[in-house]
Order: sequence, then C-alpha cells, then structure tokens
Amino acid sequence: MLGKRVIYRGGYVEEPKPHRPEDSFSSLAELDTYGIRTSQFPPKSDVRQIAKETLVAYEKVTWGVRKLMRKYTVKACGYCSEVHVGPWGHNAKLCGTFKHQWRDGKHGWQDATVEEVIPPNYVWHVRDPGGPPLKSALKRFYGKAPAVVEVCVQAGAAIPDKYRPMMRLDIVVPDSDEARLVA
Repeated sequence: MLGKRVIYRGGYVEEPKPHRPEDSFSSLAELDTYGIRTSQFPPKSDVRQIAKETLVAYEKVTWGVRKLMRKYTVKACGYCSEVHVGPWGHNAKLCGTFKHQWRDGKHGWQDATVEEVIPPNYVWHVRDPGGPPLKSALKRFYGKAPAVVEVCVQAGAAIPDKYRPMMRLDIVVPDSDEARLVA
C-alpha cells in the first residue's frame, strides 16, 4: 500500500521447496512467516501469570498515554483516522474522507481521546473457547472487548472490572430455538 492506494503487481506465490529430503510434502499453509515454530512456547504453568502481567502492562500504557495527553496537545481528525501531536493540526488537504464539499479536503481537528491514539481492535467475547462457535443470529447477546483483553482472559487472567460491562457477562445467551422468542 502507498498511502490509501493498493498497488497489485499480480503473480502467484510459488510452492516452497522442502528443507530436508525426508520432507515429502509441503504446502503454503505450512509457511512460517513469524518464526512461531522456531520460538519457544512458555510452559503452561506460566501462561496465566504472563496474561496477568500483559493486562497490567496494557493498563499502564493507556494510563501513561492519558497522562501525557494532558501535557502535550493531541488532535484527531473528526472525519478520518489521522492523529496529530503538537500545537495544532496541519492544514494540508490530505483528509481521506472527501464526503463534505464545504471542507475542501481539510481535516476537522478536535481534541483526541486515548482510543484514537491507541486504537483498540474490538473482538467478540467468547465465554468458552472449547464450546460451540458463535452464531451471527445471536450477536446482540454477545459482548465485545479489546483484543488484548480477550487474549489475556482466554489465557486465564481475571477479567478487569473496567471491561466487565463490555463483555456482557451478566447476560444469558439463549439457544438458537429460544432466540426467536426473545423480544
């Protein structure tokens, strides 16, 4: 991607050659792009502690950013996802949303929130990872949480009180045949 343009050069990914002669099969699904297979996994006994420490670190980072935003001016565009740190937002006509002609492509700067500086990716909260998959017909009964929080909760960390209402833990998800009876 260059800016907001996607440049596609075409072509196909070639099937990788086996590393060792005894490897008789190879597939694109086995490409290890992040080096996961070569890295060491933590022992199961440490996973819960790592999840707790990750949640504490996530909260500490958001707390620190919030504190810094009180000292330094941070502006966000009300029409696109651009954020500017400094005395005032620039006037360059770079806004990706040209919906309103009266703006002439200029940004609509306003004070930024922490969620605009560190945008969380919200994911559906899965109560039981080993249970049945989520059904789109029941999506109004499921809760959402930032992906970092959901990963840590799935790893065994306690759900922070701040995210409990978002995850909708107090709502009983009806069965598929009961969903049509709920108002």
